[in-house]
Amino acid sequence: MKTLYIVRHAKSSWEYVGINDIDRPLKKRGIKDAYLVSKVLESKIETPAVFLSSCANRALHTAMIFSYTFNYPLANLKISKSLYSFSDGYLIKTVKALDNGFDSAIVFSHDHGISDFVNKYGDKPLDHVPTCGVVAIEFSTKHWKNIKDGKTLFTEFPRYHK
Repeated sequence: MKTLYIVRHAKSSWEYVGINDIDRPLKKRGIKDAYLVSKVLESKIETPAVFLSSCANRALHTAMIFSYTFNYPLANLKISKSLYSFSDGYLIKTVKALDNGFDSAIVFSHDHGISDFVNKYGDKPLDHVPTCGVVAIEFSTKHWKNIKDGKTLFTEFPRYHK
């Protein structure tokens, strides 16, 4: 069995004029939501074997907060330029390329790719994964490259806890 936790980055700020999209930071609300959801998740699951994040500031900051909550070493956080994509293609390639020694993984990325991915591989349709939303999907396989027809275990969204 393989378990994947997909996290959409927390709410980002649009207040900074002239910065590139990749550099947009989290809003104060995004930071609070990341701590809230990571604490809920930490009480619900075992620490995932590997943490992977998009290189975008907002995704990376979200991943760092989750890493802190789970006491996961930041030095082990894997950063991927290919996860800075808004389609599910690179997300699928990244997940399918995971080391089979990892039975679980948590991936921090962006929408629309996340919503497309969870609807393609999970068994519970979702209209939209909100910022700092987490979707857990379990796959009956020994190899990440063979994932298909997963079972959606749960969703955790900030609004569930406010």
